[in-house]
Amino acid sequence: MRYESEHKPKIRERIVREAAKAIRAKGPQQVSVAGVMSKAGLTHGGFYAHFASKEALIEAAIGQMFSQVMARWEKENKGLTPPEQLAGYIDFYLSPWHRDNRAQGCPVSALASETPRMTAPCQAAFAEGISKVRGMIISQLREMQIPEPESAAVSLTAELMGVLSLARCEPDRTTSDALLESARIRIKARLGLA
Repeated sequence: MRYESEHKPKIRERIVREAAKAIRAKGPQQVSVAGVMSKAGLTHGGFYAHFASKEALIEAAIGQMFSQVMARWEKENKGLTPPEQLAGYIDFYLSPWHRDNRAQGCPVSALASETPRMTAPCQAAFAEGISKVRGMIISQLREMQIPEPESAAVSLTAELMGVLSLARCEPDRTTSDALLESARIRIKARLGLA
């Protein structure tokens, strides 16, 4: 019994981690329970010991994706000033690495277009996650005394997502890299981060 109480949460976490990667890479509609379980090194039959449905797994994975974003933010920003934190976030978001690693990147850019097709609980988890990310940005903008930080955060989030999406759509890597670099420079200059 003791083994079960310690083991089951670890197995669930492994399943959620693999689901999060697959959902970011393929979108929630293209992810199969069997595929996720296989990537987690488990059999399909064990899925229902952890989740009631595929939708419950997707909801948990969305929450986990945003928890990863928050953890990365805290880890990478210890001891940095708000302008340094925001500049680092912009540099990460509009980087070739982020463009090329959708399965490990921001869930907002990976899933925003998929959200309308998700169930209500998944949409709610996504909205909660976006709110947390926006809250991080608002906090930095407020500390930097940027006017109307709430509106500025919405605008910045939309611009980052849009540029990243365009860069991912561009087949020529040189053009895509230039798009990312130009946007990074302009956004940071506009916010006084350059």
